[in-house]
Formats: sequence, structure tokens, C-alpha cells
Amino acid sequence: MKEGIIKPKTLPGFMELLPNEQILFNKMKDIIRKSYEKYGFLPLNTPIVESADVLLAKAGGETEKQIYRFQKGDNDLALRFDLTVPLAKYVTQYYDKLSFPFKRYQIGKVYRGEKAQRGRYREFYQCDIDIIGDGKLSIINDAEMPLVIYNTFKELGFDDFTICINNRKILNGLFASLELKNEATEILRIIDKIEKIGAIRVKEELLKIAKENQVETIMKFLNIQGDNNSIIKQLEEMKITDETFSEGLSELKEVVKFITLFEVPEKNLKIDLTIARGLDYYTGTVYETFLNKYKNLGSVCSGGRYDNLAQYYTDRKMPGVGISIGLTRLFFLLTDNNIITMQNQSISDVLIISMGNEYDVCAKIASKLRQNDLKVQLNIEEQKLGKKFKYADKINVKYVITIGENEVENEVLTLKNMDTGEQKTVKIEEAVKIIKGE
Repeated sequence: MKEGIIKPKTLPGFMELLPNEQILFNKMKDIIRKSYEKYGFLPLNTPIVESADVLLAKAGGETEKQIYRFQKGDNDLALRFDLTVPLAKYVTQYYDKLSFPFKRYQIGKVYRGEKAQRGRYREFYQCDIDIIGDGKLSIINDAEMPLVIYNTFKELGFDDFTICINNRKILNGLFASLELKNEATEILRIIDKIEKIGAIRVKEELLKIAKENQVETIMKFLNIQGDNNSIIKQLEEMKITDETFSEGLSELKEVVKFITLFEVPEKNLKIDLTIARGLDYYTGTVYETFLNKYKNLGSVCSGGRYDNLAQYYTDRKMPGVGISIGLTRLFFLLTDNNIITMQNQSISDVLIISMGNEYDVCAKIASKLRQNDLKVQLNIEEQKLGKKFKYADKINVKYVITIGENEVENEVLTLKNMDTGEQKTVKIEEAVKIIKGE
């Protein structure tokens, strides 16, 4: 290599895409954005860089180790590691200017300095929605989240997926009734691994911290099966009198009722009593979403209800409920497993080719087509016609317009459908209709 030339390289854990990949990625991002907006969520765009003391207010343990932190002059700064902490800061800072319940979405990059692995990135897109209340927030909002998840994944082209739902209060109430309240966090950590290690291993780990009769009750609880109404009935039949358990069961019944009223099909919604995500963060309803044919990929959308979003920034109680799609990881999983494929290397509706040196006419035609909301690309290179058509094939553009002496003289253009090979000589007005499919 020539001396002084630096070899180009991308850091591990950072995704860079080729144009055809980026087109598909952007399409997915746009679908998610439009789906969020359909349900009245407002756009938000918080800074990637924050003051470290603000960003690290609730950080600790592994999270704090993973944060990118640096000094710039006298400023102690950090890169955001999720979109929830910036949201907490935002609603506190602009409290007087916001209307509650505050519904927001944010699609943006976050940064975590964890070990780079296949499908795990240090820089990645999160697609979040949250509904934040001022003092209180109706449980019906919890039912809207599965509706948004359902619509979003339908729009992304999926039919066979399951939104799993549970309520942390049911679990916490169960442990309290078994006099295992102090062990609840550890029990939840063990339960959370049931998909990975199986029920037998879970039982073995539970026996290390609880008595056999207590573990038997927990396993009986986790083995409750059936449709949603049947599961609720079996939970009622357990006759657990703990107040937290009763409150959680009541909330779960209400949420499932309104999810049904929102017309989310039951085949896409399942009460799953093993869902125990969030540990110390989520306090009520929790969600995990799985693609049924690819459950090994793990959850593709998750979230839940939390009691106090902004506790580190204000004395006000601000409960909320939200979900998040890790778009970068989802995109990798879908493409790596050939669940979706990339085809287009162009976003153009039509490519205009000059057969000779009719560049001025090509430019005028391009302007008229763009005025009709078409995406137009020009190939005005001095190349043979065959090479220009090979280029059109390579970028997978559907229509090609060719302009030569005959077209200029008769004020027409030749339009070719690259999918069918059909070719027509038409006026520009007709070309617009054909390209638009009118």
C-alpha cells in the first residue's frame, strides 16, 4: 500500500450498510415511525451527548461500565445508553410546556460499550414509545401498547407473531403470599431464564433459595396453560388473598379486556406468566414479542409499566408505560436469517438515459417528472447504450426512459418496463400515469 495511506476500517460493534441494505433499513424505520404516529405519539429527538451527572443519575453496575464517558474542556459528558433516561430528563425540564398524558416516540441511536458480538452492537437504533402520566395514568394505556405492536409488525409484513403479556404485581404478590418477598428479585431473575434453560433447571435453581413446597407452588403457577380467559380463571382459582396479587390480576383482566376491544386477534396475544422482565424497573404490565417461526431470535419488541419515570429529577410522581424495538439488532436478525431480503439498489422510480448527447432534453424531462412527485435518476455518462441498460438492471429500477434524436424531434419519450420488457413511445403526461400505476 502507498505510504501515508490509512487502511479504512469500521470499529467492531458499529453497523455500516451497503445502499441496498440501507434502503431496506430506512423502509423499516419509516414503517415503524408511521405506525407510531398513527396512534398519536409525538416525535422527540433528544441529544446523543448529555451531561454525565444527568445521564448517570440512575446508572449503576454493568450499565455504568458500558457508558461512553469523556471530558471536553471542563465538561463531563456521556453518550446516551438508552432513550428512557433522556425522556425522564425531558419531561422534567419541559413539564410546564407539556400536556399530560404525554405520548412520545423517539427513533435514534444509543451507545453501549459492551463486548461486540455477532448481532450485538455498540451503536444501535432504538424505536421507543412511551405514555407518561402526571401523578396517575389509566391502566387502559397499557392495552394500547399491544395494539401498536400488532399494527407495527403487521405493517412490517409479519402475521405469525405473539405478543406475550404478564403483570409483575401478580408475581410479586405470589412471592409475598409464600413469604418469599425478600427473595423476589432473585426468583424473578431465575424465572426470566426459563426460555433459555428450561423448567427443570429453573426448579433446581429455585430450590437453592426456597423450600420444596414453595417451589412446587411457583412451578404450578408457571405451568398454568390455556387461552387467556382460562389462564385468568386458573389464577382466580388459586385463591391467593395477597393484595398485590389481587391488584395485578385485576389489572391484567382489564388490559386483556381492552386489548380485545381494540381488536387485536387473540392468536397474536398470549398471557405468559413466565414473562418477568425488567426486574427492579417495571412495576405492572410487561410485554415480550416473538416471531413464532423464529422464536430462537428472542424478543423483537418489549416493554412495560413503571411507577415513577423521573424520580431522579423531580419529586413529582410520573408513571408511564412504554415499548421499544431494537431496530439495528432486529434488522441484523431478519437479514442474517434470510427472513427478509434486500433487492433494490436504487430508490428511483425511473432512470433517464440519453442515447446520444440529448442531455438538455433529459434534464427538462427529469424536472417535469420530479414536479409530479416521481423519484428520478439521470445517467448522462458517455457510455454505450448496452452498458447503461446493464446499470439499470443492476440497480433494479423498474422503468427506463430513453431519449434520442427521434424522441427529441417528435417531443416524445421511450418508456421501458424493465420487469416485463414492454416498451412504449409516449408523451410525458402518459409516462407519468404509467410510472405511477394510474
